[in-house]
Amino acid sequence: MILSLAATAAMSSGGGSGLNSSALDPFDSSTSWSLPEDPSNSSSDPVVRTLTPDLQPATTAVAVQEVSPWDIALCVTGTLISCENALVIAVLFYTPTLRAPMFILIGSLAVADLLAGLGLILNFVFTYLVDSSVEFVTLLSVGLLISAFSASVLNILAITVDRYLSLYNALTYHTERTVTFTYVMVVFIWVLCLTLGLLPALGWNCLADESTCSICRPVTKINAVVLAVTFLLVFALMMQLYLQICKIAFRHAQQIAVQHQFVAISTTKGVSTLSAILCAFGVCWLPFAMYSIVADSSYPMIYTYATVLPATCCSVINPIIYAFRNPDIQKSLWMACCGCVPSNLSLRPRTSSDV
Repeated sequence: MILSLAATAAMSSGGGSGLNSSALDPFDSSTSWSLPEDPSNSSSDPVVRTLTPDLQPATTAVAVQEVSPWDIALCVTGTLISCENALVIAVLFYTPTLRAPMFILIGSLAVADLLAGLGLILNFVFTYLVDSSVEFVTLLSVGLLISAFSASVLNILAITVDRYLSLYNALTYHTERTVTFTYVMVVFIWVLCLTLGLLPALGWNCLADESTCSICRPVTKINAVVLAVTFLLVFALMMQLYLQICKIAFRHAQQIAVQHQFVAISTTKGVSTLSAILCAFGVCWLPFAMYSIVADSSYPMIYTYATVLPATCCSVINPIIYAFRNPDIQKSLWMACCGCVPSNLSLRPRTSSDV
């Protein structure tokens, strides 16, 4: 009763609090009331305390960015790429016998694909866990992806060149000059790809003018077209080299009459493998390259995701095609995992000409 009367008196006076009495309803459940303590009064003396409203600030809603299923798929793909290629690098690093030019190129390809996988993971982290509006974060993520995937494509081309030279110059292939040429080729590839990755950070980006962006922000439309056309030229060169490899292989098969049946079967299998390699490479990268030429940032993002995801899957396939099919690498993996080598595993030394 006393508290109710005090509350009514406080509402009618209204001068001390400076609040509009009509805005506060003592029977309104949304208004919180508290009793301020008066330290001058003793707890034994009865006192009428005035209720004052405890106004709580409204809870601010935190906007949560919705995670795209496509970005999740790219992050999972990047994790798989990283695990596969880290295994390849570990096997090559801890096996001293795997130092031939072919294994140098396979190791360089594995490093490129490993960086590509890490780039996909970092891109997911920067997009959803870090403020992606910071220019440095965007340029770092895109630069890493450009360098890694460019190095992956060029290393595949280098492996193709190595296979062609091992057949065309079979007598002089296993020389010191070949090893030197391989190292020079690897260094050239990485210097070129790192330069391409630095171009967005050096000002070749569309952050200042969004209308010039390609499907991969902040890469400009012109730069994307140049990269796509370069890829098409690389793919055409690979087709020409593999065609020459097939011609040389069939010529060798015709020259060996004693083992005609065996070589014919082996050559046919090799041609089938080459066709599978080219088809896998083309299916993964051609849609993205063609789309980069015709599209820009105004196109729906779903088309970009639908072409980028197959391109990243090429780095999943590369260890299987170029590393895990190799008997020497298989032997090292079996020795590392269980300390034995299966009896059905071919122990014949594998050369660069083997496909």
